[in-house]
Amino acid sequence: MSDKKAAGPSAPPRERLLAAAGELFYNEGIRATGVEAIAARAHTTKMALYRHFQSKDALVAEWLRQVIDGYWRAFDAIEAAHPDDPRGQILGWAAFFADDAGAWSHRGCPFINSIAELPDREHAGRKRIEEYKKRQWRRLADMCAAAGLASPEDAASELMFVFEGAQVAAQNQSIVGVGAHALRIAGEILERRAAAK
Repeated sequence: MSDKKAAGPSAPPRERLLAAAGELFYNEGIRATGVEAIAARAHTTKMALYRHFQSKDALVAEWLRQVIDGYWRAFDAIEAAHPDDPRGQILGWAAFFADDAGAWSHRGCPFINSIAELPDREHAGRKRIEEYKKRQWRRLADMCAAAGLASPEDAASELMFVFEGAQVAAQNQSIVGVGAHALRIAGEILERRAAAK
């Protein structure tokens, strides 16, 4: 998920490069996308790319930072829409993932795809994804605790399994109505964990 719009021809070169890289990395894959293709799509030069980014790896990491920032903004908006209602916030997250899964193109989740292409655990982009996922889980666990759910960390893990599984199922089209199933299962987790308290 990225809420970044394609940068127009009048945008600064760095913005155009990031927009072009994001589009190509997502649609064609990180490894399949060369710096020449990124520069051409951004209507600039390879030299300009290296002026703004030390390497393709640095560009990948910055693109992933932008995608992550988009998710944090979405989560902030969901939580703001349900003030003082952690259960509503959790269900808002579930609805977001359900809707997002249904809206993806054939390429699916940018994080799942990127992890598959970044086998080096020390790659800055991979580290960024792993840190984001840990923070996402912690934020969800805190909401589960605020909602008064039994074993909030276990509840967060169950919910993350549902969200992550929905993303994969939406991408490989193994389940019809992924979003509806994800919402139903998330609701059942909340009911079960609330009753167990």
